[in-house]
Amino acid sequence: MRLLKFFGYSIVAIVCGLMLVLSGAYLYLSPGLPSVEALRSIQLQIPLRVYSSDEKLIAEFGEMRRTPIRFADIPPNFISALLSAEDDNFANHYGVDPSSLVRAATQLVKSGHIQSGGSTITMQVAKNFFLTSERSFSRKATEILLALQIERQLTKDEILELYVNKIYLGNRAYGIEAASQVYYGKSIRDASLAQMAMIAGLPKAPSRFNPLANPARSKERRDWILGRMYKLGKIDQAAYESAVAEPLNASYHVPTPEVNAPYIAEMARAEMVGRYGSEAYTEGFRVTTTVPSNLQEIANTSVHSGLVTYDQRHGYRGPESRLPGKTLSAWTTELGKQRPISGLEPAIVTQVKKDGVQVLTRTGEAHVAWDSMKWARPFLNTNSMGPMPKQPSDVAQVGDLIRVQRQPDDSLKFSQVPLAQGALVSLDPQNGAIRALVGGFAFEQSNYNRATQAKRQPGSSFKPFIYSAALDNGYTAASLVNDAPIVFVDEYLDKVWRPKNDTNTFLGPIRIREALYKSRNLVSIRLLQAMGVGKTIDYMTRFGFAKSDLPPNLSLALGTATLTPMEIATGWSTFANGGYKIAPYLIDKIESRNGDTLFTANPPRVPGDVVNGVAATDGLAAPSNGGITIEPSPGAAPATNGTTPT
Repeated sequence: MRLLKFFGYSIVAIVCGLMLVLSGAYLYLSPGLPSVEALRSIQLQIPLRVYSSDEKLIAEFGEMRRTPIRFADIPPNFISALLSAEDDNFANHYGVDPSSLVRAATQLVKSGHIQSGGSTITMQVAKNFFLTSERSFSRKATEILLALQIERQLTKDEILELYVNKIYLGNRAYGIEAASQVYYGKSIRDASLAQMAMIAGLPKAPSRFNPLANPARSKERRDWILGRMYKLGKIDQAAYESAVAEPLNASYHVPTPEVNAPYIAEMARAEMVGRYGSEAYTEGFRVTTTVPSNLQEIANTSVHSGLVTYDQRHGYRGPESRLPGKTLSAWTTELGKQRPISGLEPAIVTQVKKDGVQVLTRTGEAHVAWDSMKWARPFLNTNSMGPMPKQPSDVAQVGDLIRVQRQPDDSLKFSQVPLAQGALVSLDPQNGAIRALVGGFAFEQSNYNRATQAKRQPGSSFKPFIYSAALDNGYTAASLVNDAPIVFVDEYLDKVWRPKNDTNTFLGPIRIREALYKSRNLVSIRLLQAMGVGKTIDYMTRFGFAKSDLPPNLSLALGTATLTPMEIATGWSTFANGGYKIAPYLIDKIESRNGDTLFTANPPRVPGDVVNGVAATDGLAAPSNGGITIEPSPGAAPATNGTTPT
């Protein structure tokens, strides 16, 4: 009896001691616990996405790939797989599972170190949203208290929704929807039972059970989860056997842009960072640009084919490098270091034949026909080339690292990366919307945006602005100007300037309309001389040009200003729209993660009743498409602030 009493009192004492310890821990830790109510309004990090005007994805920016999913959209099979793997008693406990904690404590006593934390899904939500990954008893106690509070204030469905959207699942994927897209290229709703089980096995150790890095371990984990589901009655034997037999078909999928517009994407990204700072990458903004996908693709093709054609007219500069005598393994390694540039794939010549060359690409061996190589005359200098090649061996040798372009029929065409660069910008002259923009041959080669950053001399494309100034200063299209030689002498510098026409011919007295379309240099110079350089430059600023970019001398008439393609296109828009200065813009709409519209562009627009460049009214013009009214001033006075005609 004494022994029984001793054990009874001991048990009571232990229980009381535990209660005192837990009460003390609660009193000590509870004042510092965060508010669980914050979970209802938690904002998960979602990347910035940029779209074309016809809703096609251009780019995605952000460290975390995440697409939140509502609980109602989570497949029941995935919930069963997740609970079977992580917390099969989730529906019955109140945030803490005593049996799991006892099991974790037993493992600690036996092994001497922490093997598992005995955490429930609710405890993991508490840790993921409020705590660190530190392994300590104080952190575990805080986690338990938070889990109990979460269970009191949130439903089981809400807890699961928070968990599946927050967890990290490898390869920058956060949440189950992003993980399904990364590993299988489809929504979790379309994944098979085996694929769901694989994703459900990732939270325990995303790197260890990653199907890309450790496929064997991943399959072992997947099959164990499927076995648990079968044992717990979540699936039948047929479904279990079918899922276990399914091969591990995971592969790396990244969000594939539907429109190739990297320079547009970078411009949109920079503007969003300017507006919202670092939150631009995490708040799930959806940006719709003014660029239609079809026009952008046409612009891409035009710049690409134009530069390649121009480059090939100047000859072949030889292979990028030579790797003779190397093994197939060495060639494969070298190809892995190279990257495609605007569709031009790297390839290594493995065999030279009479009808072309055999090459090794990243996807395997292929043939390049001799007909696609005949253009490759040796490059000597900018103005000369060597003789026409007569056979493939005149162009390429075994081990040459070359570039090939894949054709629609999957054949390969011999090519090279152009040295020349180019840019293209297309604007809507009615409101300034950017309709297409290409900043160079390839963004991966150079992210320098030549359409907006490269200041170059526009040449004869600048002459219409000189003639416009002349028309506003008393000249008419029928005015005669002498197209004759002229000489300028600088007595101080002892320099003589004898400007010429490009054909070195002179037409004598010529009407302005003819001089413009024939681009006569001497007529432009005489017009500028007659009007005065300073007065003409003041006039040019009405088109949006900065004075600092316009040289204060007569060479301005020949287009020696330093302007970007965007500035030239902006100036030319005034000719296209009847004389109204516009301001280019790219972002048409910004939406929040919830679909709320945060910004809608509303630029000044050319009046809708301007026909063929002439306003039908002499008073206030009616707004076009709900835009801001632009008031034409009487006569032909040019615009100075973007709201009156030039």
